[in-house]
Amino acid sequence: MTAASDLASVLAGRLQLDGTVRSFDNLHMRSADRTAAAVIRDAAMQLFADRGVGAVSIRDIAGAAGVSASLVIHHYKSKDGLQAAVDARAAEWVSELLGEFTGSPEARSSASIGAALSEAVGAEPALVGYLRRLLVDGGVTAAPLFRALFEVTVTSLADMEAAGIARPTADPAARAAFLLANDLAVILLRDQVTAVLGVDPLGRDGTARWSAAVLEVYTRGVFDGPQEGADS
Repeated sequence: MTAASDLASVLAGRLQLDGTVRSFDNLHMRSADRTAAAVIRDAAMQLFADRGVGAVSIRDIAGAAGVSASLVIHHYKSKDGLQAAVDARAAEWVSELLGEFTGSPEARSSASIGAALSEAVGAEPALVGYLRRLLVDGGVTAAPLFRALFEVTVTSLADMEAAGIARPTADPAARAAFLLANDLAVILLRDQVTAVLGVDPLGRDGTARWSAAVLEVYTRGVFDGPQEGADS
């Protein structure tokens, strides 16, 4: 079983409530109900990202969504059900991300996990914060999430190596883990990086600056040491 399927299995388990898998996008649900459900889910995602799941109540979510607590219960039955819906949206996005990194290196629209995460900020700002919360708090979802991202990084680098874009390495796993940790660090330390640079590295204005620095380090290196084969 691959890490991606591990992640899907864990999240499917989170959706298994009282022995019955519930769909949060029922085709028979009225359009207005689907909209209300999405607003509630997105409000919950933002609160979970900001405070952690344990510190958020149904009333908090209802207040942030501008609906009644009874409507939250109507759509999701419980906070566990709502968290499962939030996790399902996160899993959907991660699956899209993993799919983006398959195929030839030339076909990929992003050069790194970090660049793809940056693209997600504009569309769904709470999503990146929620992924950060998952990685920091741990739990049953965090480990398969990280492993799935790690495995796609290993595969991506192997493809780049085969295409002559990346240099060969004696330790592909360590290199992939290092680069993935580098990419995820900008999520975990986003506020601190913003404070010292004066611009959000995942925001519209900061992405170009951050990406240029990353590309410079990855392609040109940092240290100006002796050239290989030079006389000592």
